[in-house]
Amino acid sequence: MSVRPILIIPDSKLRLVSAPVAKPARELASLIDDMFETMYDAPGIGLAAIQIGVPERVITVDLAREGEDKQPLALINPQVLWTSEERSVYEEGCLSIPDFYEEVERPAKVRVRFTDRGGAECEIEADGLLATCIQHEIDHLEGKLFIDHISKLKRDRVMKKFAKQARREA
Repeated sequence: MSVRPILIIPDSKLRLVSAPVAKPARELASLIDDMFETMYDAPGIGLAAIQIGVPERVITVDLAREGEDKQPLALINPQVLWTSEERSVYEEGCLSIPDFYEEVERPAKVRVRFTDRGGAECEIEADGLLATCIQHEIDHLEGKLFIDHISKLKRDRVMKKFAKQARREA
């Protein structure tokens, strides 16, 4: 397992639509291990493979707080089957947009089908923070960022700030 660099906006790879997974089991297991290691190191509660430069439909999630037992969840080729009409608002952040947080409204509940790490087809219905996190990470697989859900003015400010920072670091 190794910690991989996380892509930061305005890296254009973050806007790629990820392809369905077609890796051999050993390679996929290694990718998932690296994703968890990277996510925990950051620290974060979710990570999409594209955030470490791998444009494949894999996300990792773990909502366990510091001091709690880890509850790692890997979703391969996740697919949203249903979202509730009821909405909820959470303050979101993103490892690819460090130190920026904003309230985002999303469906309060979601049902998702995915393949688990062992190759089994699974379905879960999630609500609360888990529903928000899963939707946030699936957005990454579609080339969307949480800032796409906020006002254009705020989004433009954030993009300008990170573009300026990237030029300074180049």
